[in-house]
Amino acid sequence: MIETINLREWGLDDFIVKQISQSEIPNLGRIVTEGNKIYKIITEEGLITGEVSGKAIYDASGTDDFPAVGDWVLLDRVDAQSGNAIILKVLQRKSKLSRKVAGKRFDEQIIATNIDTIFITMSVNNDFNIRRLERYLTIVWDSMAVPVILLTKVDLCQNIDSKMLEIEAASPGVDILTTSAVTGEGIQQITTYLGPGKTVAFVGSSGVGKSSIINYLKGEKIMAVKDLRNDDKGRHTTTHRQLVPMSSGGVIIDTPGMREIQIMDVDTSLDKTFTDVETLAKNCKFNNCQHQSEPGCAIREALEDGTLDRGRWDNYIKMKKEIEYFIRKTDKKAESEYWNKIKKRSKLIKEINSSTKRRSD
Repeated sequence: MIETINLREWGLDDFIVKQISQSEIPNLGRIVTEGNKIYKIITEEGLITGEVSGKAIYDASGTDDFPAVGDWVLLDRVDAQSGNAIILKVLQRKSKLSRKVAGKRFDEQIIATNIDTIFITMSVNNDFNIRRLERYLTIVWDSMAVPVILLTKVDLCQNIDSKMLEIEAASPGVDILTTSAVTGEGIQQITTYLGPGKTVAFVGSSGVGKSSIINYLKGEKIMAVKDLRNDDKGRHTTTHRQLVPMSSGGVIIDTPGMREIQIMDVDTSLDKTFTDVETLAKNCKFNNCQHQSEPGCAIREALEDGTLDRGRWDNYIKMKKEIEYFIRKTDKKAESEYWNKIKKRSKLIKEINSSTKRRSD
């Protein structure tokens, strides 16, 4: 007799259960790994291989229409006795972590879905980078999951207190955990975010220790780990996203290190990351203040007296421009309006220059 798998231990929660009760298809599974549109799926009867139906591929309008790691799906069967199962439907996601694909294409890359907590993992040695942390916070806030900052390799850091102050200033209201996979310090704190029906994910640069921590939590070596290089940086080990079940219930999603964190249309999430900047901007004398030379600009005053860090402000502006650029490139109307403004501005400048020249003549 086949032992039935309790999907609560794989992160099944009431949000998904309610959707199943309203469906005529009873066969439920969760995407564990994905590769070239072939999926490993956990069901009540075990791990099976699945694929998307031809109709679904034909009807798909983009990446968002295909299953991703963490998705709950309805299948035509839950056993592996007669070939690949067919994925008939992807259930509604409660969260979705994604970014713009690397390079010049303006497509979305879904990293993982249906996550409760996302650990933004950063080592406190050579990987320490506040500007990168602000980018991670922005895409995590946009995902609808809860961010937690996980500092690793604290055994290698001599000035952890000063770095904590920097992080607290860049991430108001976000939990911060300090850990070491060598000494075990702080790792048990992570278990408070786990349990039946819970899903957590680890994101961060290559070599920051994500796999080492997962191995420590699991109590066995399930993720490949490599030693530190001579410059104290870890080596890249994780090559794909996958679900890892925990003995305490719930699952962890490990992700490969990201070289680029390109953001998309995440304006409101940017506001969450930079709440201090948004609060300051509301105190400007003029509602349409550009924070350049206008009188009564609260942003410029904060930069001058050191209340607002210049690097933080510059990163905010840089990310704001990236969002505007992404919106223009993915919205034909917005792109057309942008170039019309450029043309009108160029025409106005020519008219002003021509008028000035006539007066001087």
